[in-house]
Amino acid sequence: MIDQSATAEPGRIAKGGTVPASVQRIALVGVHGFGEQHLANLARLEQAGTVELVAVADPNPPAPGRLAESVAVFDDLAQLLAADPGIDVVILATPIQTHAPLALAALSAGKDVYVEKPPVASLAQFREVLAAAKTAGRLVQVGFQSLGSHALPAIRAHVESGGIGDVLGVSARGEWVRSKAYFKRSRWAGKRSLDGIDVVDGVATNALAHAVATALHMAGAHILADVESVETDLYRAHDTESDDTSVLRVRTATGTTLICGLTLCAPEQRNPSVTVHGTRGEITFFYTEDEVVTSTADGERRETFGRTDLLENLLAARSTGAPLLCSLADTGAFTTVLEAIRTAPLPQPIPPEHVTWEGEGDDAHPVVHRIAAVIERALAAQATFAELGVPWARDLPPARTLTVDHQAVAGYQDGSRIRAVSSPRPYLHPVRTLAGTVVTDHQPLDHVWHLGVGVALQDVDGINFWGGRTYTREAGQYVWRPDHGSITVRDTLVEETAALTGARGGRLQEILAWNGPDGAPVLVEDRTWTWSGVSPSIWQISLDFALSPAGGQPVSLGSPGSNGRPEGGYGGFFWRLPACEGATVWTSGGSGESGAHGSVTPWLAWAGKFDGGTPVGGGPAAGGPAAGAPAGSATLVFVAAEGSTDPWFVRVDGYPGVGRSLAWDTPVIPEPGRPVQRSITVFVADGILDTTDIEALINQQGNRS
Repeated sequence: MIDQSATAEPGRIAKGGTVPASVQRIALVGVHGFGEQHLANLARLEQAGTVELVAVADPNPPAPGRLAESVAVFDDLAQLLAADPGIDVVILATPIQTHAPLALAALSAGKDVYVEKPPVASLAQFREVLAAAKTAGRLVQVGFQSLGSHALPAIRAHVESGGIGDVLGVSARGEWVRSKAYFKRSRWAGKRSLDGIDVVDGVATNALAHAVATALHMAGAHILADVESVETDLYRAHDTESDDTSVLRVRTATGTTLICGLTLCAPEQRNPSVTVHGTRGEITFFYTEDEVVTSTADGERRETFGRTDLLENLLAARSTGAPLLCSLADTGAFTTVLEAIRTAPLPQPIPPEHVTWEGEGDDAHPVVHRIAAVIERALAAQATFAELGVPWARDLPPARTLTVDHQAVAGYQDGSRIRAVSSPRPYLHPVRTLAGTVVTDHQPLDHVWHLGVGVALQDVDGINFWGGRTYTREAGQYVWRPDHGSITVRDTLVEETAALTGARGGRLQEILAWNGPDGAPVLVEDRTWTWSGVSPSIWQISLDFALSPAGGQPVSLGSPGSNGRPEGGYGGFFWRLPACEGATVWTSGGSGESGAHGSVTPWLAWAGKFDGGTPVGGGPAAGGPAAGAPAGSATLVFVAAEGSTDPWFVRVDGYPGVGRSLAWDTPVIPEPGRPVQRSITVFVADGILDTTDIEALINQQGNRS
């Protein structure tokens, strides 16, 4: 640990004479760029009589008259230290790649250090500087100014008191605008390395590094040991080496998930923020303004706080032993994130069809299409851009691919990347027509726990396998509870591709374990997917599943409907659709959501023009579909098993979705040796089918209409 009890050295003779021992003597290395901010702050503190700026070092000296005559000017820190002007603290406002060597030099000379962010450019440098500080018995403060905000202890106290309930996660959001000129301001700007030396510039490590550091602080991650893992998803629209649009997902040692969505390619600059999400509300900290917004069921409260200057904090630590607000050791968590970015693959360029350039010449700046909505969805789902299937993101292949005549028609996702409170489970997405139109959605912003096509239930002996809030009879409403289960693959019995009904298709049979929050199995499911081609424009997929108790006792399978919510009987088979223009829903007995929802009919059809499966309901600036995912008209025909009395669950206006209700208003009870079994077939057709087409299709395939 750094010795924070070091006291100020006695006053030394300066050019202008003597100064009191209580006045601490400062050297500033780097007087341009952010160094200008330090000069202004030092002038304020000199006016207050607490510091004296003794010397500066910069190969490009300040303009004549910019500094007092008493301030010595050197070309570099080595010259400054060799002249020994009697300084107590060295401030480093220099390029990133110089931070570590300059800090080591200052520490070796017995000086305390204030270094701008990021403090170092690698984990190895962090450890080296930390060890040097300990050996020298000196202090190192890092310039994450937001960590001096008085809002942070207030937020921590409110969270610890249970003011927003249990913490679900922490998110950081940053949407800034940076032009070509920003990356021309210096040789190192936009570089991952320069002349073989690490720089690690980027949206998360430099421009919006305060968002990351503040979020880590609010998530309780400070030192190296506080971080369990870091996942990066890095992109760039600028012609640089570094990332300018990225998602970071950090899991702390205490189990908190932190997600950061950051870009320098927004349409307009917004104040960055960090939010603590809880089961009873959330707290958002706009750190550049020191403003806190608390939102709960009782309403919204806004507060503005003061801030302690980090240089003043360092001076107080030197003279009184007060703790540093941002010591080098306490940036270990941030350095772990920086190291993950440093060692990650090069940021992937965002294709030009997803970017619009605004402005002219060096003032031109890129705008990634619908980037604000993409970031919002990533933060809500605690997912990366790649996991969401953002059209410009790197390809993330599914666990398996379902094909018809060697053409991919569906991706099988194992659910391993889904956040815990969305009840991770296997599902199909994307599902496509034979013409390529995507007819499923997953992790949509309105319900990030909706996952393509699969099986889910909200109440299995009190365990939520649906995701999100749980509806309880006692509360009479949806509430967050620590009751989320997960469904995992225990065994794959059959996985084959074979000729089915005259066209190539396939079959996938698995044994799945429905595990409670403690990991213990509650149900065992035997699930089989079977798919095949029907015609050049239609293919079909069937789902058969059987749910059995994992132990020797019956298990109750329920829904919000069975727990008292009127018309809320969802659970069992569910198909989440993407945005659909001109959606039409009908059955053999009625039409529209009101006519289909809750009905018991042999089939249900959904037709309309789908937007191509774009992740946020839009594509390029003109509003078109995502590249590679054509928009098109399609019809889905859901066919119930012979004799089924389960009602259809249908949503059109609130969100597009179709389900087959397993427990509409009464629980269903599988017993040992007597599983609950269900089947359904879905025809996926290009174009708009009418009732005559549908009935002919069903009859042709041998299904009862």
